[in-house]
Amino acid sequence: MANNLTDTPPVCDYEGSDYRTRFWENQGREYEDLTERIALQRLMPPTGDTLIEIGAGFGRLADEYRGYKRVVLFDYSRTLLREAQQILGDDPKFIYVAGDWYKMPFVDGLFDTLVQIRTIHHAADVPTLFQQLARIIRPKGNYVLEFANKQNLKAMLRYMLGKQKWSPYTHEPVEFVELNFDFHPKYIQEQLRHVEFEPEQILTTSHYRIGFLKRTIPTSFLVWLDSLVQFTGKWWQLTPSVFIHSLSPTSGKLSEPDQFFACPECATPLQTMSESVLHCSTCDLDWGCDKGLYDFKEPIPSKS
Repeated sequence: MANNLTDTPPVCDYEGSDYRTRFWENQGREYEDLTERIALQRLMPPTGDTLIEIGAGFGRLADEYRGYKRVVLFDYSRTLLREAQQILGDDPKFIYVAGDWYKMPFVDGLFDTLVQIRTIHHAADVPTLFQQLARIIRPKGNYVLEFANKQNLKAMLRYMLGKQKWSPYTHEPVEFVELNFDFHPKYIQEQLRHVEFEPEQILTTSHYRIGFLKRTIPTSFLVWLDSLVQFTGKWWQLTPSVFIHSLSPTSGKLSEPDQFFACPECATPLQTMSESVLHCSTCDLDWGCDKGLYDFKEPIPSKS
């Protein structure tokens, strides 16, 4: 579902979605969850100051970020973020932010670690997204990205047998369902380098994402097997899921200690007017916070 902003690309909206119960809880995806956690632990610095998960949803991976002082769970869906609040309780390190990833509501150079897992497949405009991420990351910051791999073995076999029209070998993204994209590993690396991110390490996951194997082989054993071969991503990427760790340039902006949120329309640092209102002095727009959820999807009516 597209957002209502005409000057940005469409955004997939999970507002009101039962994503947690329909896709994850008791849905036989323990193997995927555990292998992704292993890859994340291998690539993400275990401790740090400020981390953001882009497309955090209901906070499935939030317990992996306990080593950070501040953790932003960012998503377009208020509904999923409310679920995350209920699950995680009152831990003050978690900051819940709803907004459009093409208009990130944060000051330049704020985060030392970015994490994005199972969400970039909804990105209709990867270059614009990466430009925003390059703006909000600190110099020499870490970006851990997972993406749906266009050049996976299943797609290659289907293409060879004439069961799919699109080629898994070409670099351009393929939209197989509206606002659902698969990406070639070379395309992702090219786009990262365009914004001066330097890819450092690649891991492959979900090597055994086959229904028969998941039903007949103990999950713990499958996860162990997957963990052994994740490092083959250094040489080839043929799995449906690929992780890539990149570093931002050593030069760049570093946020001021007293700055955090910025206007999503003009990137001006926001002024705190009250516990529930943030104000942009440039656009003269107000942005709200309701019960611990900062909402930057649209401005609130001004009281002036």
